[in-house]
Amino acid sequence: MVKQERAARTRETLMQAAAEFFDRDGYGATTLSRVSKAAGISMGALTFHFPSKDDLADAVQVRGGSTTREALDRVTDAPHEPLQMLVGVTLELARLLEEEAIVRAAARLTRERRRTSADWSATWLPTVERLLESATERDLRHGVDLRAVRALVVHLITGAEAQIRCTANDSGDRAEKAEAQLSDIWHVVLHGIAEHKRVQGRGEDELVS
Repeated sequence: MVKQERAARTRETLMQAAAEFFDRDGYGATTLSRVSKAAGISMGALTFHFPSKDDLADAVQVRGGSTTREALDRVTDAPHEPLQMLVGVTLELARLLEEEAIVRAAARLTRERRRTSADWSATWLPTVERLLESATERDLRHGVDLRAVRALVVHLITGAEAQIRCTANDSGDRAEKAEAQLSDIWHVVLHGIAEHKRVQGRGEDELVS
């Protein structure tokens, strides 16, 4: 039991150290020797738990995904309307990206390691799609294109991650910045910005009501 607990702590330390490098420098620039040194764990112990960089990256992505799913389960357990929960899901994703290096690493590794099965977006997109399907007859205007709303959510999360990375070295509370901005964007989206005006779309004028 003591050995198992020590092994679990070692794996956790290595994953957290690796997540910092994968998040900041990307998969290509991260080396096992840098992770070993940062974690204060010998290379032999590292390769015992993770024989290759791919194995370590896989573990980081899996952990980032499980952390994300657990957080979203807590959000969706609350007794709210589907559209309200959808907004809550995006804010929670922004918070995770702001506060958890292992989640940011999972998101970045998903882009940089195309052939991996641990796709970070696959941990939250099904929840988004389920909430949209549940909201069709209750919250959304008649005729709203669910594919467009899904695309909006993807762009919001992608944009939140980009914003977080751009402001990573800024002083102040970066978590408050990104989450508050996303909340403000949702306020605009849900209330609209145009009233009975024509906007250009798909090559022709379309009426916005």
